[in-house]
Amino acid sequence: MNSSVRKNVLEHLARMLDEERNAILEANRMDVAACPTEDDVIVDRLKVDDKKIDAMIAAVRSVIAAPDPVGKILSSHTRKDGLRIENRAVPFGTILIIYEARPDVSIEAAAIALKAGNKILLKGGKEARNTNLCLVKLWRRALKVSGAEIDTIQYLDISREETQSLIRGEYEKFDLVIPRGGEALINFVLQNSTAPVIVSGRGNNFLYIDSEADLEMAVRIAVNGKQRLSVCNALDKILINDNLPDLKTKTSRLIAALREHGIEVIGDEEIVEIDPSVLPIPDEDIWYEEFLSAKIVIGIVTSTEEAIETINEYSGGHSAAIVTSNMATADRFLDEVDCAAVYHNASTRFTDGGQLGLGAEIAISTQKLHFRGPLGAEHLLTNKWFVYGDGQIRD
Repeated sequence: MNSSVRKNVLEHLARMLDEERNAILEANRMDVAACPTEDDVIVDRLKVDDKKIDAMIAAVRSVIAAPDPVGKILSSHTRKDGLRIENRAVPFGTILIIYEARPDVSIEAAAIALKAGNKILLKGGKEARNTNLCLVKLWRRALKVSGAEIDTIQYLDISREETQSLIRGEYEKFDLVIPRGGEALINFVLQNSTAPVIVSGRGNNFLYIDSEADLEMAVRIAVNGKQRLSVCNALDKILINDNLPDLKTKTSRLIAALREHGIEVIGDEEIVEIDPSVLPIPDEDIWYEEFLSAKIVIGIVTSTEEAIETINEYSGGHSAAIVTSNMATADRFLDEVDCAAVYHNASTRFTDGGQLGLGAEIAISTQKLHFRGPLGAEHLLTNKWFVYGDGQIRD
């Protein structure tokens, strides 16, 4: 499928998403009604409304507008003997995407993978089955009217046991797998997949309030970090430097602001001493935990070095932020914190493909190979060497 055909498919899809709103919303109502839990986080991920459809359309249009990354020459040179050598970006081939209660992944992730010239296998969660089937039906219509092979995008409506067999490579070949879900899913894929895995891991994101921080700025960033609870770029931990002037008053202000937004605050011994109504930390394991709920942990550190060490030990390698007016301190933090995205005086909620200029994302990778952070179409490629000669042989 060449670039022109891929563009046509995406343009048809964007139009169909707008035209078929009622069908999408009705399918989603069925899924929400059948959802076995009232957990706000799961429902937030599952529910589709007009705003989410608008976001799907915007994501598709942003992918259309992005440069075509397929075939980009990464390097080129000609040897003394006339042998011309090019290294080009080429598609992986077939990408398997496994995801849970996020039907918008059926559009955004597949659009990015298609833009990069790949074939896509979608395995969504059973809780979003009706919505996913409706969205994939639109994909196949868009492929058909564009004259493309409709099996370029397939939805795998299969059981848990069949999914496990699929991951093991027992009945479907794929070149890359992206699991988007809980740790149990990710660990199973890592242990059993015969193909390379891109890990879209846990968040557990940290904010460090330095001794030279603007407290009101820090409060705004902290509250914004808990604006949505179901997303992986949400904030879970806050570290405060004990040299922050007027520490007790400022810490109390932060705690009050979080509680005003319905956030449960848990604290270490120093925080509980400042505010005895704060729940004490039950055990060290909580520092590793990604909450996906309305709670946050606050702790005191004695230095920037301790903050960096704490983040590197406990975080999921996703996002971390520092609030400080000291640029040297900020630079040290940004350089030494081992996360995919690091922020100075800004919210971790910006770790998102659309916000960081990719238009959309297929996942947020927390591993270091082959790319890290939000992944766009240009990251769903591998490379290939093209060598042109006129009879050269190696001596």
